[in-house]
Amino acid sequence: MSLATSEYLALAEGPAAELERVMVRGGTPDPKDLAGFEYRGLNIAFWAAHSPIQKFIKGFYLGEGREAGLVMGYNEPVVQNGPENPWVAKPSDEDPKRFGFYRVGAVDPVAKDNHYLHAILLDYGKGGNFVLDPAARLRDYLVQVEPGSNERLLGKAYLAIGPVRVSSNYFLLERHKATSWVRP
Repeated sequence: MSLATSEYLALAEGPAAELERVMVRGGTPDPKDLAGFEYRGLNIAFWAAHSPIQKFIKGFYLGEGREAGLVMGYNEPVVQNGPENPWVAKPSDEDPKRFGFYRVGAVDPVAKDNHYLHAILLDYGKGGNFVLDPAARLRDYLVQVEPGSNERLLGKAYLAIGPVRVSSNYFLLERHKATSWVRP
């Protein structure tokens, strides 16, 4: 099992001002380059270390069927054993639970969700989640920490509450492993 890199952990411990600087100046990932990979995720917020979602796995795939031609994604819960330990999917690495689906795409400058025009948008409202699922309210913006590289990505989550968008927290992603999973 691979562990998070020291660069990843150092960025996670940095000040919010540094994270916002990276959000504003980060590179734009090509969604198709993310498809076929899972990333170890780490929520960065005062509440995260004491929550059941400090650590997670976020995956990306090319859709099939009604999602054909789209880059889609999902989340997996993981064992909450601290950022310095391996990311282990629940209930197991061999049979993880996948939930919180989203569609990946460019940020539309005239749409409601247009906070970071150079980022890509993970839109959980278009991911096929049940309408009453709280995940359907999430809108995540994602940038490359090092422009031109998809190894480490920084995200900023927003909650869509009717017409209002409320900033929730930053999160980090680091490439974890390749995957061939596609939503049935």
